[in-house]
Amino acid sequence: MKKIRAYAAAAHFGPTMIVTTIALTIALVLGSAPEAIGIAFTVFLGQLVIGWSNDIYDFRDDLKHQRGNKPLVAGTVTVLELKRLTFVFIPIAIAADLLGPLGFKGGSVYLLGVGCGIAYNFYFKFSMLSPLPYAIACAALPASVFYGVERTPPLWILLTGSLLGVAFHFLNVLKDLSQDRESNIGGLPQRLGKNPSLIVFSMLITSSVVFVLIGG
Repeated sequence: MKKIRAYAAAAHFGPTMIVTTIALTIALVLGSAPEAIGIAFTVFLGQLVIGWSNDIYDFRDDLKHQRGNKPLVAGTVTVLELKRLTFVFIPIAIAADLLGPLGFKGGSVYLLGVGCGIAYNFYFKFSMLSPLPYAIACAALPASVFYGVERTPPLWILLTGSLLGVAFHFLNVLKDLSQDRESNIGGLPQRLGKNPSLIVFSMLITSSVVFVLIGG
């Protein structure tokens, strides 16, 4: 049980469950409960891979900054163990996406989002284009669910998803802003700084609310 909790923590369980719950909620609104549960589980698998790849890549930096809440730093799971589990789950997640309840089209779109999450972990977090994978992935999530139930996603939902995803990016990095700069992690929020990032966050949230009010 201790190991399972460590793997869950390494997958960033909170954000993983938020994304999974969003997918479940959209699927429940659009389709049946069994279908929605299957879609949510498929989304959950992809989020595990994103979270684990993040902790694997960040291990040395987390160790440097003594982030004892991270399982790899705490020693409750090793890098080798997490790598092995990740490589086991990658083909499972891909198969579930393409052959599961999302269907080939929905699964392909969701895989695009997963790819963006992994690309952020390994490249975009160092780039001024760091919001880009969030914008794509958070539009791909609702789009994949709509395609999974054979519906066309409305433009306002895609735009809202993108805006909320980028807003989360700007807010999420603030807690580690100074440590990120020490580690030469130069995403757009790190380059802008705390106050400008908070302004951007507020503008994105406001814009997303406007799109919901107009589109919904």
